Amino acid sequence: MFTHENIWAALDRLARVSGYSTSGLAKKAGLDPTSFNRSKRIGPDGKPRWPSTESLARVLGATGSSLSDFLALLDESGEAHLPQEAKSQIPVLGYAQAGKDGYFDDAGYPTGEGWDSIHFPHPAQDTQQDIKIYALEVSGDSMLPLFRAGDRLIVSPQSTIRRGDRVIVKTTLGEIMAKELLRQTASKVELKSLNPDQENKSFTTQEICWIARIIWVSQ
Repeated sequence: MFTHENIWAALDRLARVSGYSTSGLAKKAGLDPTSFNRSKRIGPDGKPRWPSTESLARVLGATGSSLSDFLALLDESGEAHLPQEAKSQIPVLGYAQAGKDGYFDDAGYPTGEGWDSIHFPHPAQDTQQDIKIYALEVSGDSMLPLFRAGDRLIVSPQSTIRRGDRVIVKTTLGEIMAKELLRQTASKVELKSLNPDQENKSFTTQEICWIARIIWVSQ
């Protein structure tokens, strides 16, 4: 039976299994971030306010979920029966923390302690072979206007990198930066800044620990 309470509870569960807050899910679906706030679930007249079919359609599209997936979430136990790709967990680390020692090995793979995890509902086609993808959560405004605070950059150390790809780079000085690859040779790496107010960068290969491709952005 559909009730006001379990419809909203299903939306909350969908947000959780997809790696978003409820407001983050609304934003991802192109809605006002406050659309699903608890204060919006009861009207000024005290009557229950239901999510619209348009809102539900947008949310399902944004998370890659089917109506059957959503209906399963009407029951709390249904979360366990979602398709595996909707439940896949990957490590996530704050961008500001990433430059510290102990979070990556020499190839740019997640290691050590301090990683949280999120559900990643849209794995790239090569994810099955590249199980060590991870997420870096953007903080600050150094990557505006392309990436904003709170965006999660899904990073794949194994993916082939080509000119024009957006990448995460770690230098031997411990800097972590998101850039666009302009040119890479046996001795030099040239990077374009995502923020037009910042200068492009150039490094020798000896100055770089690793480069990994950004394969997805969860906004």
